[in-house]
Amino acid sequence: MVIAVAGLVFFNMKPTATPEAASSDVVSETSIDDFAQCLADAGAKFYGAFWCPHCQEQKALFKKSEKLPYVECSLPDGQGQTQECADEGITGYPTWKFADGTELGGVQQFAKLAEKTNCVAP
Repeated sequence: MVIAVAGLVFFNMKPTATPEAASSDVVSETSIDDFAQCLADAGAKFYGAFWCPHCQEQKALFKKSEKLPYVECSLPDGQGQTQECADEGITGYPTWKFADGTELGGVQQFAKLAEKTNCVAP
């Protein structure tokens, strides 16, 4: 019986956050911001639309970074495309364009973006 109670206590314990864990979250967000800024500085652009689930997935990888080089392509009513995106020839979302003129479609992982831009992935 003592073993059963001890087992229940062990499995119901929740780990508490340590200062190290809390600071790693801050570092993580900072490194994501730094990565997003590097992408922008390298000339990369992420073209998307507010209604696009894959674009939302891509944005989620960058958490809430305001440095993400994102270009909204959809008109507010969701029924057309901005002139900037039409001029860039964007036909699908998400689309990443790079300074060397290449582009990638779909959700891109940090490693691929780092490879294309020489930025350090978080």
